[in-house]
Amino acid sequence: MNGKELRIVFMGTPEFAVPSLRALVAGGYNVVGVVTSPDKPAGRGQRLHESDVKIAARELGLPILQPVKLRDPEFVEAMRALQPDLGIVIAFRMLPEMIWAMPRLGTFNLHASLLPQYRGAAPINWAIINGETETGVTTFLLNHEIDKGAIIGQIREPIHPEDTIGTMYDRLMRIGTGLVLETVERIAAGKIQPIEQQGIDETTLHPAPKIFKEDCRIDWSKPGKRIIDFIRGLSPYPAAWTAMYRDGAGEEQTAKIFAARFEAADHPEIACGTVESDGRTFIRVACADGWVRLEELQIAGKKRLPVHELLLGWRDVLQYRFEK
Repeated sequence: MNGKELRIVFMGTPEFAVPSLRALVAGGYNVVGVVTSPDKPAGRGQRLHESDVKIAARELGLPILQPVKLRDPEFVEAMRALQPDLGIVIAFRMLPEMIWAMPRLGTFNLHASLLPQYRGAAPINWAIINGETETGVTTFLLNHEIDKGAIIGQIREPIHPEDTIGTMYDRLMRIGTGLVLETVERIAAGKIQPIEQQGIDETTLHPAPKIFKEDCRIDWSKPGKRIIDFIRGLSPYPAAWTAMYRDGAGEEQTAKIFAARFEAADHPEIACGTVESDGRTFIRVACADGWVRLEELQIAGKKRLPVHELLLGWRDVLQYRFEK
């Protein structure tokens, strides 16, 4: 059977899912419906914000479903009416069995890691934060557990020293699109041999849980490479940040750090978090085994700037210390 003969329901919400949806339509695949999150109020005016997938689906002229609850009888009936042969999920909610098992050929998910490693909501971030040199994308069949279904296909991709969450997100989004199309064709042709994620020592696996603001705070007592990887894994969003205290002031300020590099050094008498600067070209912060030289940051309430521009207006930088 040809993949273009299948009735496909596509489920996703963020930008990461959009190229795959567009590629399916451009390739002549029969996407009979798109399921995405309900519009949500956002910003100061609390205007309703549409998901990236909804915007793309409307542009492509596709039917759109936005269930609040995935077990809602009205949504379940709307799904049945689409008579799906195959479901595709990319960055969406956990589906109940009545939905993922509904398509005749099942439902598969695109995940941005080499499963079984980095199961969870933030796989790209955590792979970089943990200093990995390789990651990739995986397609797998959905089952009752999050990211634990049988693996269909994988594509490996190196993580370069200069990569950030921003650059890896873009590359994996592009690579994942190709894997989605390949997976559809393999399923249609009956040429898949799913590999179950069983018999794995769970203690050898790295999780990838959702990242919250406090998870992004820099610990200057750690080794420099770990701090650099931490910054890379959170740049540009949600961004690693640090607390800053000025001598004699007492109040806390914060700064987001988007780019930095490590300088190895032995400074046993200098406390971690100590700031050094020439007031013109550099700011560096002491860590466990050297200095983290800041390259781009944003002080709360200010613009994001490279250090040499920031220092034009930050004359008292040496009065600050950075703390966990």
